[in-house]
Amino acid sequence: MTNIHQIRTDWLFDGTGGRARSNMLLTIRNGMFERIEEYRHERVINPSRFTDLSSPATILPPLVDCHVHLAWSASTDQRVRKEQQKGTPDQIRRRIAQHIHHHFIHGILAVRDGGDRAGHGMRHQNNPAPSCEEPVVVKSGPAFCRQGRYGKGIGQPVQEDESPARAFSRFGTRCDHVKVINSGINSLTSYGRETQPQFTLAELRALVRHAHRIRKKVMVHANGREPVRLALEAGCDSLEHGFFMGRDNLRRMADLQTTWVPTVHAIRAMADPTPPRLPGIDPEVAKRTLDHQLEQLALAREFGVRIALGTDAGCPGVLHGEAMVGEIRLFLEAGFPLTTVLRLASIHGARLLGLDHDRGIEPGRPAHFLVVRALPALLPERLTDLQAIYLEGRRRDLKILSSH
Repeated sequence: MTNIHQIRTDWLFDGTGGRARSNMLLTIRNGMFERIEEYRHERVINPSRFTDLSSPATILPPLVDCHVHLAWSASTDQRVRKEQQKGTPDQIRRRIAQHIHHHFIHGILAVRDGGDRAGHGMRHQNNPAPSCEEPVVVKSGPAFCRQGRYGKGIGQPVQEDESPARAFSRFGTRCDHVKVINSGINSLTSYGRETQPQFTLAELRALVRHAHRIRKKVMVHANGREPVRLALEAGCDSLEHGFFMGRDNLRRMADLQTTWVPTVHAIRAMADPTPPRLPGIDPEVAKRTLDHQLEQLALAREFGVRIALGTDAGCPGVLHGEAMVGEIRLFLEAGFPLTTVLRLASIHGARLLGLDHDRGIEPGRPAHFLVVRALPALLPERLTDLQAIYLEGRRRDLKILSSH
């Protein structure tokens, strides 16, 4: 039996980067977009199957957060963060379910987990908490760092007699991607300090070859010129963070069409001079680091770098779901038009996660979209208060939980 539903909206962003279109009619047949056209009264097929969202309403595609840590909360209290790592598996499963809920109510329908010490993000896919009912796609995989180097809180140290490729091979195909940590974290006391790569070019190339052979993508945490250069030359699929990587690497990334996930909002959270703050952070160094990353973003736009948005949600001060609004604001601050940022936060992210076949507002795609009760000029702020989420043309409940 054919099921047709039509929806009228004041404004529509389709996620392609084009301007917002006004007074639009969406025709949805059996959960798929059939037509997207300007509204006219005579185009309404059946008034009983017609919804008018106007006065005012803006429709846009679902968002994708390409870098989160689902097992971590955004607490800035070190004692809380340490206690969370000691939680029971059931406690952590419930926390992950809560974080996924917060992504959902902010219109984020797919996330890519960047790892945690015990691999709880990966376990969620096989054994989610009963309370996790939201249809958010979670992509996860193992993460590896060099023994004795930064990263043991995110993933597993590679043993001295083992390569990253061999370590990853133990997981077979029971994952969506592999993450490798190829530098340290940004210094927030010494501006622009770079660390040496954790792995050689040969090691990274071997990992990429193995991952691609079994159709898995490789995400590389890298800051600084040399760690980033090696990741790009090895053929990684996405470069995470990329602070202080420099113009040459930005041009190289554009040439290779490697996806950059800049995670700017996490540094903005560190730069916040108001309490509570993490110990050992100089807010002025964090602010200078943020400004430099915004400059790199502006260059990336000029060079044509492929970018997808990721917030690093779960890091101190970076709230699951809500942080996406902050990330979008920073891209606007770097000079990106809103239409472009919405493309990066939806279609580009979906492509990176292998979901491009069912994302985007166009005929022939599943009718997934967000409804904001606001004019386009009030975006992105009003993303924190969505009117509705539609999945395959059906409206979903947006019940609110009280805590992050």
